[in-house]
Formats: sequence, structure tokens, C-alpha cells
Amino acid sequence: MKVEQIYTGCIAHAAYYLESNGEVAIFDPLREVQPYIDRAKADGAKIKYVFETHFHADFVSGHLDLAAKTGAVIVYGPTAKPGFDALIAKDNQVFQIGDYQVKVIHTPGHTMESTTYLLVDEKGKEHGIITGDTLFIGDVGRPDLAQHVVEDLTQEKLASHLFDSLRNKIMPLSDDLIVYPNHGAGSACGKKMSKETTDTLGNQKRTNYALRADMTRKEFIDELLTGLTAPPAYFPKNVLMNIKGYDSLDTVMDRGKKALNPTEFEVVANETEVLILDTRSPEVFARGFIPNSINIGLDGSFAMWVGEMISDIKQEILLVTDSGREEEAIIRLSRVGYDHTIGYLKDGFESWKNENKEIDQVSRISAIDFEKKHAENPIIIDVRKKSEFDSEHIVNAINLPLNQLNQHFAEIPSNQPFILHCAGGYRSMIAASILKSRGYHDFVDVEGGMTEILKTAIPKTEYVCPSTFL
Repeated sequence: MKVEQIYTGCIAHAAYYLESNGEVAIFDPLREVQPYIDRAKADGAKIKYVFETHFHADFVSGHLDLAAKTGAVIVYGPTAKPGFDALIAKDNQVFQIGDYQVKVIHTPGHTMESTTYLLVDEKGKEHGIITGDTLFIGDVGRPDLAQHVVEDLTQEKLASHLFDSLRNKIMPLSDDLIVYPNHGAGSACGKKMSKETTDTLGNQKRTNYALRADMTRKEFIDELLTGLTAPPAYFPKNVLMNIKGYDSLDTVMDRGKKALNPTEFEVVANETEVLILDTRSPEVFARGFIPNSINIGLDGSFAMWVGEMISDIKQEILLVTDSGREEEAIIRLSRVGYDHTIGYLKDGFESWKNENKEIDQVSRISAIDFEKKHAENPIIIDVRKKSEFDSEHIVNAINLPLNQLNQHFAEIPSNQPFILHCAGGYRSMIAASILKSRGYHDFVDVEGGMTEILKTAIPKTEYVCPSTFL
């Protein structure tokens, strides 16, 4: 059976391309749809259907653009109520793609419209299941996202639905089916996903904690809900975009691909409430940047941290990027619904510096210098996740997770020096840039973060220190 997983690691997302006898189905496409169109053209095939497993929270799907550009029919499972033309399939409905069949299996739980698609080959043999966020490798979809859009859908209710979907719809299927999930490790849509992105259903029945045959409903709900952290703040906004619709990516790109020389850039920045987003690496950013710009590096979990740290999804954005990466930045912003890039700095930061315009810097110290300063008992702010901090941290360090930074500025000392670090330097530079923009300047960032610190003789402990200033 000709089914291909198209995996995008930076957002841990899997789309699927199914082709048979000149017809193509795309499952859960990304926002930029031209690669799917090009692939179908290379196969001499036409895209017939765009299947959506559910209304996604962690990314904006490309279903609307793909349908508009190809004439494909958008398909959702039962109970979906999109704000645009789509075919709402019935449970067990079968779709023909060339010589293949796709059977709809309604599997509510992650969301109420969540649907699994059973793939059947040209000989009538069941090949695999495209499970969306119903079943991952090593995990199942979190049931607490839909309640942020529909209030009476509590996580307990959804978890109970998911229990039934797994037991009654998925687990009775053949062990040799291949499981094709929507996400892998790194996605916030589950809590313990494997780095593997496919497996057999039989192996998942043996190894996935949520598919234990002797599990009671209460045990399932309790285990599923235990350890869930708050979902990223942008998730409900992406759900609504996927339900209601959005601007074409072509429109987003036309709006964003405006090259501004330093003077034009400065005028726009001063005359609007724009956010300057610098996507260069933390190491490069620290050495010099436009005052009040925020650093979120493209070579990291870019989309996730944009969604976590920029609260307004309609925020107008000016970009500073490495030369040639402007379009990449605009696309990756659009994947999580940040569609209002209005221009970028032509020729990058060097052009700004060459015109002798004002710049700022972040002071950094090495792990060895940190070891020397540690003897002075400084204030240390660790911006890693609480779970990382609980596992191992510097004695007397204070944990202030990066995704909570915007809510806790009042607790950060404005009249005392402090030291900032994370695991490797990516997150602490995001924090440093935000602190700089808020008027904090008397601090240093540790190059290489905890990774480098652990190579020195700094005392560390597993004791959980207070997480706020008292």
C-alpha cells in the first residue's frame, strides 16, 4: 500500500500521503500545501480528499488552502461543525481512493469529533490506521484540550469517551495493523509519546500504558489525567482557526515578505505596537540586537515558544532573521496561527549595525565563571520546566519556568543582580530578551546552561526549592 508519512520534526507533526491509481488523499496537512500538490503532480495524480482527524490545537492545518487550490473535498468525522464547506462523514462510511479504501471510525475522546481512518489496500486487506491524536506510539491524546473551547466538555468526560473509543473501536482491530499517529515525542498533545512515529497495533496493545486489557475505566481516567501540565496558551486559538477558517497562506506571505531597510524598519517599529522578533541563534543574538526585540531562535522549538510567549495571536510582528531565512520564519509562524508578520529587516542585523543604530547586548558568563560566582551565593533563576528542576538543580536556585515568566515579573528583583540559566541556553535567552525589554539589565546568562554547569563542581541537589521570591 502506498502510504507515506511526512514528518515535520520542529513541531513533531505527521501528515500522510496516500496514492492509488491516480488519486490522492492527504491526512492532516500542514499550512504550507504546495509540497503536497507538487508530490501529487509528480505522481501524475489528483488530490481527491483532505481528511482531518480532528480540529487540531497545536497547529493550523492546511485543509482550506489545499481544497481551494486542488478542488479536493475536506472530510471530517461525525459531530464536526466547521465554519466552511466540508463533508461530515458517518461512522463506518467508506471512501474510495483509486483502488484503496478509507473507512471512517469515529473515536471521540481527545475531542468529540476525533476520527480514526482505517486504510484498506487494493486486495481488501486492512493495512493500517491513521489515528490522529486518539492513539500515539506509547501514549494517547490528552483529553483536556476541548474544554478550553467548549466549557462543559470536562477532561473527565472526554477521558471516559476515549476509554470507550480505545476499547470498543481500536483494540478489537487486528494486531498487524500499522499505527500512523499525528504526533511524536516533543508534542504537547500527549505526555509520554515515543520517539518512534509508527508501530504495529499489537505491540501497542502490549506496551502502551493506556491499552492495558485489564484496565478499569477509573484506572484509565486516573492514569491519563495524572501528570498533565497546562496546555500551551495558543492551543484554543489554533482550534478556533481550524474550525472557523483563516487567511490563505499566500495572503500571509504577501503581507510578511516586505523587505525594510533599517530606517524604514525603525519607523514602523516606533509608530506601531509591533513586536520585533529576532530568530537568530541565542549565541549570535546575545552579542548584539535591536533594543526591545525578543529572541526565539528558529533552530529550536520555535513555533511552540512563539505560542507560549506571544500572548496575542494577532500581534503584528517585524522579523530579524539570518539572511535567506525570512520566508521560513513567516511560514513557521503561520503554522501556529501567527499570521501578522508585516515585514523584515533587509540584509539582517548587519545592516542595522552598519548604519550605527542603537544596539543592546546580553551579558553572558561561562559555566566556569558561574562556579566562581556561586561561592558568593547569588540569586539564581532557573527557567527550565518544573519537572527538570525537580530532577536536579543548583542549590538555592529559584525555579521560574519560562512559560510562566510573563505572569511573574513582580517576583523578579529589579534592584539586585541575578544569574539566569536553562538547560542549554535557548530558553534562557528567550527569557533574557523579554527581561531586557521589560527594563531588567542587571543580570547575566550562563552559556550552555545546566549542561555546561554539570561539567563543573557546582553543588546540586534534588531538594525542591521555593519557586517564587519571598
